[in-house]
Amino acid sequence: MAAKIAAFRSNIPEREDLLSTKLTIETDKDSGICVVRISGTLRSGADDAYVQSKVQDIKAMGCTRLMLDIRELHSTGSSGMGFFVGLYTSLTRAGGRMVVACPSKLVREVLDLTRLSTVIPIVDDLAAARAFLAD
Repeated sequence: MAAKIAAFRSNIPEREDLLSTKLTIETDKDSGICVVRISGTLRSGADDAYVQSKVQDIKAMGCTRLMLDIRELHSTGSSGMGFFVGLYTSLTRAGGRMVVACPSKLVREVLDLTRLSTVIPIVDDLAAARAFLAD
């Protein structure tokens, strides 16, 4: 276990790098699939109002199939996990589907450590995400 923790910590960027990475959330609809692209660092505090406004934008899109493209998400913490769980819960309760696509090694480790990877579908590429959401 100590080796896992040490390996996890060695993958965490320096604090200054994390704090200087601006969060961006872009939404788009492509062939009936809502695509949410997240880049930067998803952290609590300064980004809370921005994240909540984006959640409202996503809900207003009326998505039943949602792909979270997180190729450019460098790191996340409890706020990010809450964001993912909130979207997943809203969609599945409404009969929709969601998939997380292309997590970095660090973000994947967070998803695995929190066991969200056992609940929310995660795939390693965009083609697999589209296939998962296909009718």
